[in-house]
Amino acid sequence: MSHRKLIIIGTGPAGYTAAVYASRANLAPLVFEGAQPGGQLTITTEVENFPGFRNGVMGPELMDEMRHQAQRFGAEIVAETVIKVELGQRPFTVVTDQATYTADALIFATGASAKWLGIGKDEVLSRSGGGVSACATCDGFFFRGKEIAVVGGGDTALEEATYLTKFASKVHLIHRRDAFRASKPMQTRVFENPKIQVHWNKVVESIATQQVALATGDSIEKIRALVLKDTVDGATSELPLDGLFVAIGHQPNTSLVEGQLELEESGYLKVVKGSTRTSIEGVFAAGDVADHTYRQAITAAGSGCMAAIDAERWLAEQGKGE
Repeated sequence: MSHRKLIIIGTGPAGYTAAVYASRANLAPLVFEGAQPGGQLTITTEVENFPGFRNGVMGPELMDEMRHQAQRFGAEIVAETVIKVELGQRPFTVVTDQATYTADALIFATGASAKWLGIGKDEVLSRSGGGVSACATCDGFFFRGKEIAVVGGGDTALEEATYLTKFASKVHLIHRRDAFRASKPMQTRVFENPKIQVHWNKVVESIATQQVALATGDSIEKIRALVLKDTVDGATSELPLDGLFVAIGHQPNTSLVEGQLELEESGYLKVVKGSTRTSIEGVFAAGDVADHTYRQAITAAGSGCMAAIDAERWLAEQGKGE
C-alpha cells in the first residue's frame, strides 16, 4: 500500500491545475486520470475563451499541455480509475482498479457530466463537433447568424436561450410541458424576446443529419433538423436548424463520496464559502464537481489552484507539509 501526502482524483482543468500548484509546493501529488483523462475538454473542438490563446486552442491540445506542465514539476499522473474511497479514518484510503493507496489529503476534481436526451445521437454529435452542445457560453459564438434550438424548461434553459440570441438569427425553445419551471423574471425575458420561439408540449424524438464537406477535403456529420414529437397528440414534425443546445442539467460526479461528504441539494459537493474545503478536514473539491453556476474551464482551473493552496496550508498546519 503506497502512501502520499496528497492525492488528486480527476484531471481536466481543475485536476491538472491543482497538480501544477501542488507539485510546485513540493507535495509530490499522485493524480488519477480516471475513465476520461483530461475531462470534458477532451471531447470538445476549439476553445476560444481560455486566456492566453488568442487564436483559440483545441480542447485535447489544451489538456495535453496542462498534463505535461504538471508532470514537469513532478506530479505523478497514472492511468487508474478510483472505484472507492474511505474517508472515515486517517490516513484516507483510495482504492483504484489496480491498487490501494493512502493519503493525508485529497482533492476531488471529478467534474460533472451533462445530461443528454437519451436518444444517443445528441451525445455523439457533441463529441464530434456535429452542432450539438451542452454549454451556450462555450459554443454560442460558433452559431452566429444561424438558426438553433434549446431543449429544457428551467432557469438554465431559458438563460441559455436568451444568451444565444446574441449570436443566432433565431432560437427555438423546446419544452415537453405547457409551462416553464423557470423563475417568472426569466420567463418574462424569454416571452419578450422576438428572436425566441417557444414550442410547447414537444420532445426531440430524433436528430436528422447530413454530411458537410470540410476545407481539408474530409466531411463531418452535422445536425440538419430535429424530429419533434407532440406530447399531447403524438404527432411528429421536422424542424430544420443548424445547432442544438441541450439544457436539461448536469450531473456532478459524486458517486464516490455519497454518504461520506456533505452535498448541496442539487447534488454538488458542498464547500465552505470562500474556500475549497469540504465537510471533512483534509478533503477539498475543485472544478465542476462543486460548481453548479459557472462550469467553465477557466473557473475550474482557478478552483484547482485554490484547492492546492488550501491543501498545502492544511498539511502544513498538521505538520505534514514540505
